[in-house]
Amino acid sequence: MREWWLHVGLICVPLVAVYLHIPPPQLSAALHKWHSAGDFFHFRGKRIFYRDSHGALGSSDVVLLLHGFPTSSYDWNKIWDPLTLRFNRVIALDFLGFGFSDKPRPHRYSIFEQASIVEALVAHLGLSSQRLNLISHDYGDTVAQELLYRSDQNRSGHLIFNSLCLSNGGIFPETHHPRLLQTLLKDSSILATFLTRLTNFFIFQKGIGEVFGPYTQPTDAELWDMWTGLRYNDGNLVLDSILQYINQRFQHRDRWVGALTSTQAPLHMIYGPLDPVNPHPQFIRLYLHLVKKSTVTILDDHISHYPQLEDPAGFLKAYFNFFHSF
Repeated sequence: MREWWLHVGLICVPLVAVYLHIPPPQLSAALHKWHSAGDFFHFRGKRIFYRDSHGALGSSDVVLLLHGFPTSSYDWNKIWDPLTLRFNRVIALDFLGFGFSDKPRPHRYSIFEQASIVEALVAHLGLSSQRLNLISHDYGDTVAQELLYRSDQNRSGHLIFNSLCLSNGGIFPETHHPRLLQTLLKDSSILATFLTRLTNFFIFQKGIGEVFGPYTQPTDAELWDMWTGLRYNDGNLVLDSILQYINQRFQHRDRWVGALTSTQAPLHMIYGPLDPVNPHPQFIRLYLHLVKKSTVTILDDHISHYPQLEDPAGFLKAYFNFFHSF
């Protein structure tokens, strides 16, 4: 019996070693095009990827897009071109630890640092005195809340809000339901060390599929692009550090929810109601109860956690209706 287990071990050890050294996938043509259209700036010695497209002539409006976890600015690719037809500039970045940006480890990732990166990008682009329209999703919602807090508190270096549109973010810890793998990664440093290294495309595919609607599942190519962005610069190895944002939402709930309830900036929420992470109706009922000044668009019943990818036309219609309302 001992010899049998020894043989299994001798076979498994090299197989695991080979698996752990599988290089990240190559960029698809679409992802390579997105990367080539972007640029980098430096924040405290780290390279941050961003895109800045000049669009509609005769408009001075600027829109800034903040993506979610665990993906990247490429989440906005389906609505990018329509936005450039309406706005003078359309800007998005990959947060530190995401997409094409640097993914340092070890590193104490925080919402506060990501907000400072956004402010630094705005300054880098010469837009510190420009009123900006922000569209955010998921993790990006929380970054937007911190930026809103700083703006309303007149903090030095803050960006100036013209409007904010949120979408399917866990802005209330009490109604947020992280996936099992997220919970394991954020709470167990020993287990997380193994899980981040053993996470593969099939695990990722299953997890992402669970937060898309049954009729709006991403294609194989879209899933592979998401996975490629995650694996770029060994991003799978920093997931546990980034996921501390879930704990930060509890720690700073009053600050970040308070920013929404007290702001005078125009607010809107675009919500996919089939979202298992921020489930209907608990999430939207609490949002309407607490954020009374905000307007809300609830998309079709089959739209889930990624509304800008699952229903780009519906997302754009809701956003443009909001933008033209103030």
